[in-house]
Amino acid sequence: MSFKSQKYEDFVGLKEESKEQSGGSLKDFIDGSILTSNIVLKQAPLVIMFFCMSIVYISMRNSTETAYRYKNKLEQEVKELKNESISTTASLMFISKRSEVVKRVENEGIDLVESIVPPVKINLEEEGACR
Repeated sequence: MSFKSQKYEDFVGLKEESKEQSGGSLKDFIDGSILTSNIVLKQAPLVIMFFCMSIVYISMRNSTETAYRYKNKLEQEVKELKNESISTTASLMFISKRSEVVKRVENEGIDLVESIVPPVKINLEEEGACR
């Protein structure tokens, strides 16, 4: 067995070493050979992780914006309903006034007459009479 005839595979030639270390010329970038270099291939998992994180970030931002728009829409609807409630309450208070009820009864032609005698409070002294 002679050791002189065997080539050592661990030894990298000067040309191959310079080829691996060459950063990336414009020619390598244009023809795509930069994507097959060891430096880029070693960084592939990191690039994939950044890609996945960016997709998650974009989807979360989209869902947050959708929820924010929905919240604003509901707040606007609550404001409108509150205003409607206030105006309805004011209108009901106005038409339930004594003078307005009398005017409405007269306009409708209903045969009702306003009582002149004020109401009388009835006091029951016997406890059993009420039950």
